[in-house]
Amino acid sequence: MRLSFVILLVVCLVALFGVAPLLAQDQEDVRGAFISSRPKETPSPSANRPRPRPRPTATPNGRASGNPSTNSTAHGPTPVKVNSARLGLGLSLFMRDSNGLAVRTDPSHVFHKGDRVRVLLETNTDGYLYIFNTTNDGLPVMVYPQVELDDAGNYMQAHVPFEIPSSLATEERLRWFAFDENAGDEKLYFVFSKEPLRGVPIEDNLIAYCRTGNSMCPLRPPAEVWANVQVNLKTPLQTDRATEYGAAQTNSERQATTRGLGLAQSDPEPSLIMMATSNSSTLVTALDLIHK
Repeated sequence: MRLSFVILLVVCLVALFGVAPLLAQDQEDVRGAFISSRPKETPSPSANRPRPRPRPTATPNGRASGNPSTNSTAHGPTPVKVNSARLGLGLSLFMRDSNGLAVRTDPSHVFHKGDRVRVLLETNTDGYLYIFNTTNDGLPVMVYPQVELDDAGNYMQAHVPFEIPSSLATEERLRWFAFDENAGDEKLYFVFSKEPLRGVPIEDNLIAYCRTGNSMCPLRPPAEVWANVQVNLKTPLQTDRATEYGAAQTNSERQATTRGLGLAQSDPEPSLIMMATSNSSTLVTALDLIHK
């Protein structure tokens, strides 16, 4: 399968859902624990806010530290510690209906040529999000962060939703991931970490890296990094999956996403919620999208 779309000049494949590993454990408190960490009230709408970079933290020598773009080497950013809550990741898959609306879709849905989807992600704590893609078990490529999105940053604030591709893209064709006529095995890996992944450039470093030549991007993760992703993928997760789909995306979800606002406890919940079973520093899950 191939997902064909263009985000500015970069081709990336992202469609959602499903959970890996299959050993993930369902727990009654997963959804409640995730949603209860949202603020009780929705923040007041304001002008669109850019995706933030991590706040500087004090170092032993008294200097500020915390921006991966200035605190990094050519091989990747210096890790920046953020808060220590048990990591959680919420995902919702939206499909374009015949009226052009984004409606919640079951991850197990079988997709066909012409179907279009968009992914909404939400974390329960601050951290760094990476998305990798493999096609027919081929070599992985990093599809997020990207040079053309958020200045190549990938820092997530707790419960501030992030959508890919963006519904604010200038052209309709850039607002969705579109399935073409080529069926196959497409897998997306989601890595949410309290600290940046060593050896994977982001922000200014990623921009500089990709400028060295067109063949360098999309970036392929170093073998050691990918091996660690595979190891973390085997760690069981606590999960909670919704049972009802078909509802259109709400105005509060759209505002929170496009204006950089946090979701409130009363806002729609993610279709799928995954939480680490311990205070680990990294949460990794993967999905296979069915395309026939």
